[in-house]
Amino acid sequence: MTHGILELFPTGTSVDSDGTLRFAGCRADDLAREFGTPAIVVDERALRARAREYRDELAARWPNARVVFASKAFPATAVQRVMVEEGIGLDVAGGGEILSALRAGVDPALLVMHGNAKSTEELKIAVDAGLGLVVVDNENDVDRLEQLVPEGRTQNVLVRIVPGVESSTHAHVQTGQIGSKFGLTVPAARELIARIEASPRVTMRGVHAHVGSQIMDPAELAAAVAPLATLGEFPVYDLGGGLGARYTYDEHPASVAEYLDALIAAAREHLPASAELIIEPGRSMVNASAMTLYTITTVKRDARNFVAVDGGMGDNLEVALFEQRYEAALAARMDDEPEEDATIVGRHCESGDVLIDPIRLPAARVGDLLAVPNTGAYTHTMANNYNGYRRPPVVFAADGAARAVIRRESWEDLFAREV
Repeated sequence: MTHGILELFPTGTSVDSDGTLRFAGCRADDLAREFGTPAIVVDERALRARAREYRDELAARWPNARVVFASKAFPATAVQRVMVEEGIGLDVAGGGEILSALRAGVDPALLVMHGNAKSTEELKIAVDAGLGLVVVDNENDVDRLEQLVPEGRTQNVLVRIVPGVESSTHAHVQTGQIGSKFGLTVPAARELIARIEASPRVTMRGVHAHVGSQIMDPAELAAAVAPLATLGEFPVYDLGGGLGARYTYDEHPASVAEYLDALIAAAREHLPASAELIIEPGRSMVNASAMTLYTITTVKRDARNFVAVDGGMGDNLEVALFEQRYEAALAARMDDEPEEDATIVGRHCESGDVLIDPIRLPAARVGDLLAVPNTGAYTHTMANNYNGYRRPPVVFAADGAARAVIRRESWEDLFAREV
């Protein structure tokens, strides 16, 4: 078998002479023995390299700019800590992500808080911690901040607008179109900006827009810049994130350089040269650095060939949410020739618990390891306990050594909140 699937894994992934996948210097079978399956395994060097690429490419094009990682894509404290160590700020969407970011050692001034329905408790956490920017989505955010910010202090904010950009991504991850639940149309944003500029407790710093997620064409992302400029000149413009990540052989998202070339060209055309720019990569920052290892538990060759693994929608909701396609390989049989079409399904009691359909693989056997690349984004963060499923560990691997940064849930953990 050719090892063409290696192009979907981080650079340096290889196959040993016995046909076993080696990821970040670690054999897949050794990882499975030590940490069990399912397990999300992160190539730490690849993760750091991607953070540096974003940081350096942006600085080369617009020096007064910063990258903030959209933590919701992978809100593990260890991942956030890597970003902090590489000079990246953090975008947080909720109280838990704020607290995790603080545990990771971030300077609160480098945090940007999002959310269309922020609670009073979450905003209090933000104010008390001294977050650098709160992105207000509506008047209610401002109402709460004016009540929470102590006398003599102010909270810096950005106003999120709806740029009116129809993107080509799946409807479930579009955010920039008229009618989105996020942000305000330009006329409504103007009214809120005027209110903020008169507030003694809230300071207007700039505006924010986001078009959506998993967007392959950078022109769609750059299209949000001009609508921001219509609201006036501000010290800060947050251009959001949304660059697509590669999952399959057929997908070819723009490179970071291509994305930033388009974005910064639009910024130079429409925005003040002195302004600070912020970008918020999430999926494209972390997805390619990780794989998920599963064990095949059953093989059923009947009307269809069903290959079932010991995970599924409990650790990867991307397929059920917006039909994301993945690829996979038998991690200890990389040299075997594909010989049958199969449907990879999970262990959960839902017909929609399908990971990959169809896929051509060597004839799968019970006990085989299945490696699915490109699972760094939105897997850990949306893992759940459906059917009493224990959420999997997150493992960092580098140079042949591996360590768990989040352990597998125990049976006791499932009942820890019962009273």
